[in-house]
Amino acid sequence: MLARFNSRINLISRDAAPYIEERHLLHSLALTFNNFKRGSSVVDWGTGGGLPLIPLAICFPEVQFCGVDAVGKKTQAVQTMARRLDLDNVAVWNGRAEAFPHTLHYSVSRATAPLLDLWKWHTRARTLDGAAEGKEEWPFGLLCLKGGDLAEEKRAMQMQFPGVQIKQQPLEPLLGRSYFADKYLLTVTD
Repeated sequence: MLARFNSRINLISRDAAPYIEERHLLHSLALTFNNFKRGSSVVDWGTGGGLPLIPLAICFPEVQFCGVDAVGKKTQAVQTMARRLDLDNVAVWNGRAEAFPHTLHYSVSRATAPLLDLWKWHTRARTLDGAAEGKEEWPFGLLCLKGGDLAEEKRAMQMQFPGVQIKQQPLEPLLGRSYFADKYLLTVTD
């Protein structure tokens, strides 16, 4: 479905389209390494083609997901995909992240924006109700899939938010593919 939509609407890079399973779906599924708390809400900032939103919503039907994107044709495509997949736990919001009017427990992102911006969006919209309980649940916070040298982004975060905790996990050992050698999962909490 993503490939069909991508042929009409630029949801993912045309160069990466032949690698949808590995570079997009498997990458998104790295966030299933732990569970999201049942009944929680997750916002995907800059959902684009519904990644990681749609794969996560399939894996966690007891969690509410919302895809946020400023590009209307992308949010319409994601909404159509969610409807066709009968995903009742997916909502879509078209607008800028800074104006998102709802609350959330978790934020997820896949190569969307600098870490500092993502954290500001998250903290502005988060609710502190409840907490993740089990050790197999993600702590409430921001989960980002990013690549490359992240030292400067992490340094900027520590400068502005000295109490923030950032854990960086390499994806290659987790996903078992050399393509992910310079890609990471960042977990940000305070």
